[in-house]
Amino acid sequence: MFYDYVTCVYVRITQISDVMKKLTAVICFFLASVSGFSQWQWQNPVPQGISIRSICFPGTDTGYAVGGLGTILKITDGGTTWTALSSGTTNSLSSVFFTSPTTGYAVSGSYPSDYGIILKTTDGGKTWNATTIGTLVYLNSVFFANEDTGYAVGDGGAIFKTTDSGTTWNNIQSGTTCNFLSVYFTGANTGYVVGGAYSSNGTILKTTDGGTTWNTWSSGSASWLVSVFFSNDSTGYVVGGNGSILETKNAGATWINVSGGTTNGLSSVCFPDAGTGFAVGAGGTILVTKDAGATWNSFPSGTTENLTSVSFSGTNTGYIAGNYGTYLKTSDGGTTWTLLSKITTTKTLYSVFFTDTLTGYAVGEEGIMLKTTNGGTDWTVLSNGQFTDMASVYFTDANTGYTVGWRGTILKTIDGGTNWITLSSNTSNYLNSIYFTDASTGYVAGDSGTILKTINGGENWTALSTGTSNWLNAVFFPDADTGYAVGEYEIIIKTTNGGATWNTLSSGTLPWLGSVFFTGANTGYAVGKFGTILKTTDGGTTWDSLSSGTTSSLYSVCFTDASIGYVAGYNGTILKTTNGGAKWNVLSSGTKSWLMSMCFPGTNTGYVVGDGGAILKTSNGGGYPYGINENKPVLNTLKLYPNPTSGNLTIEASEKGTLSVYNLNGMLLLRQELTEPSTTIDVSTLPGGVYLVKRIGVKGVQVGKFIKQ
Repeated sequence: MFYDYVTCVYVRITQISDVMKKLTAVICFFLASVSGFSQWQWQNPVPQGISIRSICFPGTDTGYAVGGLGTILKITDGGTTWTALSSGTTNSLSSVFFTSPTTGYAVSGSYPSDYGIILKTTDGGKTWNATTIGTLVYLNSVFFANEDTGYAVGDGGAIFKTTDSGTTWNNIQSGTTCNFLSVYFTGANTGYVVGGAYSSNGTILKTTDGGTTWNTWSSGSASWLVSVFFSNDSTGYVVGGNGSILETKNAGATWINVSGGTTNGLSSVCFPDAGTGFAVGAGGTILVTKDAGATWNSFPSGTTENLTSVSFSGTNTGYIAGNYGTYLKTSDGGTTWTLLSKITTTKTLYSVFFTDTLTGYAVGEEGIMLKTTNGGTDWTVLSNGQFTDMASVYFTDANTGYTVGWRGTILKTIDGGTNWITLSSNTSNYLNSIYFTDASTGYVAGDSGTILKTINGGENWTALSTGTSNWLNAVFFPDADTGYAVGEYEIIIKTTNGGATWNTLSSGTLPWLGSVFFTGANTGYAVGKFGTILKTTDGGTTWDSLSSGTTSSLYSVCFTDASIGYVAGYNGTILKTTNGGAKWNVLSSGTKSWLMSMCFPGTNTGYVVGDGGAILKTSNGGGYPYGINENKPVLNTLKLYPNPTSGNLTIEASEKGTLSVYNLNGMLLLRQELTEPSTTIDVSTLPGGVYLVKRIGVKGVQVGKFIKQ
């Protein structure tokens, strides 16, 4: 563990010279080790659940895939190994293109909040440098006619061109404001762009002078056009919405509508040779032609997920990627396709519970219920006969469990989930949370202030008077008599007599609360909207607002002991505290999914679930604060002065980025975004000692050290 090593290295030091020598050793270990630590691993979907937008193979065995959350994956060993690369952005990446085995480009943009970004690598994806094109536009496709000349196209008629291998990009006029979704060049000067606009037909543009002028060609399609591919200078294909397939045999002079036998939207088209082509799209659609596009036949893909990109590394070897990390491969020219990704479900999971370190359950949307018996390596779908959302799951022993959901649904199993029986709740209210204090006594919280209680293992449920009509999201009992429930409009209610009476507590906050957890009789936490984290140390009489460092809505909180706790929420947020909530560090979850529930069956082993069927696992206590394990090259050292310092510290970096300050135990003390390469921070409140500084930017990482007097 990183923290343990640092603690071992940092022995008692009496002189500054000894400090610097030992600190150098710490930094060397720090830099050598950061890329080796894992954080949260995908368990569903596998190998990862981020949707892929584009896939490209510059070599026979090596390819690249890009998608949401700035994801770049490098595919080696003919598709056997997938390695996540650091892109330096969390923008969704929409297209990738390589001009050689080492040089490639990816484009992105998060309209309207971010400028369009073009990334470039010259070392096979190890590092990516970003160019901001200087305008608010979502870039959808990139293509290079040769190693120097490339084009990127996007929304609002955007076309950008480079003639110096991506060093600079110039905005060239397209003459239209439609959204361009794909670009393809058949030579140095001849290229095509396709797309569409609202309330108009699909658009095809062609240039024969390297983009100086563009002519609009009639597509004859009423649908948006999404992908264009030419098998030679004259023969090209375009696919798009409603199963549209267009073909030209005369370099775009005329386009013919061809029937593909489907109305599913098509996202990508590729021809590994002049006669054989593939088109992929919505609902797992794969179409194949063996006669140069004259006829198309549907091929079973083995998935219903949307397929977004198809690419071939040779005549026989091809790959298809899609939503939720869907991944297929063929080695026989498309005669057979093998589904290499494993997706148990893509339905939203609202709750997770483990009875031990190996056996766990997750429930969610439309009655979905999953079980694992091997620590999450495999998840199986359980049959419960329900199609209504299940919001919470709880087990009182290895075999006996309960789940609750909408319209008053309560289910019970006594055989580890093999069979489920429906219990009578005597309510049609939505039930959001369930908690048992022993094998017989349990509580359920739901809308309209609903709290139900059972004292006979769910055979009968009694509605308790709570004194509120607010929606209740969570219920928790630190002991047999004392319990808490939280919900909308900052509501916190408490009982000290097993639910016979409930008193409303003052939370001191306005946002709704989504989860509550107590580490002892008096100490508890509640989390909710706008990054709200509340803590009480007097049994709920008073609640203090803690600084979470985020404005994301938080849906779940749990602690493994009195000091170490975790929070999960919107946009892939995972926070960790090691000091009872005094400081919360951001952990890297690797997803933008809404994370709805978390459970730690062991000190360091935890699970979190969320939308899109996301299931993530940690085996090292959630990893380390975000940024410590960034896989980026170390460029050089930061310039820090004055050093030593007792007050202000000036930091000079080579570029903007994220600045972090750590103590020698690896604890994150400060993080801020640098809007300029240089900045001054106030360190006067830090205790005397030695500190590490790290700046993460697009081009790489800079590190430094300073002494606080």
